[in-house]
Amino acid sequence: MTGAILAEDEALLRTALREALAQAWPELQILAECEDGASALEAIAEQRPEVAFLDIRMPGLSGLEVAAAATEASPATQVVFITAYDQYAVDAFERGAVDYLLKPIRAERLAATVQRLKARRETPPADAESLAALFRELAVHGGQSQAPLTWITAGHGRETRLLMVDDVAYFRADSKYTVAVTAEGEALLRTPIRELAARLDPSQFKQIHRSTIVNLRAVASVVRDDTGKGTLRLKQRAETLAVSQPFMTLFRNM
Repeated sequence: MTGAILAEDEALLRTALREALAQAWPELQILAECEDGASALEAIAEQRPEVAFLDIRMPGLSGLEVAAAATEASPATQVVFITAYDQYAVDAFERGAVDYLLKPIRAERLAATVQRLKARRETPPADAESLAALFRELAVHGGQSQAPLTWITAGHGRETRLLMVDDVAYFRADSKYTVAVTAEGEALLRTPIRELAARLDPSQFKQIHRSTIVNLRAVASVVRDDTGKGTLRLKQRAETLAVSQPFMTLFRNM
């Protein structure tokens, strides 16, 4: 039986895709449903599905970044992007061994995609390095729908502090909230890390697993061990940060 993961941050659209796939591909098994890029990458690395349906724009890691990392974490996984815009990206996808679905998803288009996915199982996988390079290029030029945050308000005891985002070494999930860690100490944000991730500059802030986002400007070095996991050393903090194996691809150029 073929396994798949669905990554779409809007619950109604995710449900609609699951129901449409049940009609178009009854034997497909949905292994995981994800609402952000970090959990999608972890699910791909853990489940190694035959197919991953990825929304291009998700909180944290975009679908393009997830796909680039997935070429190493699960090379045999076929990617189908879900997009409502970015015609330049659609044109580029047509040059690679990937597929795409335009929102709103039409039944006939989904049926054609399913047939292509089934046929492609009988052919050798596409060159993973070339695909990863294409996805990274598109991710760099994709931009954001709104300007990234430059400052945030955070609680520190009984005080409310104004923090410049550039001064934050890393963000750490804490139950429903997020802790901002700077060179001077910690402060509590009353915002879930998933929502915060969608507003940070993706060229400066990277998720290293679903509960931690690091400021690349605060990183002194990256070390990869024999298992493929990594450790980040920070410039102004004594602690080190663990990078789970699927996310190490994001630091390849450092």
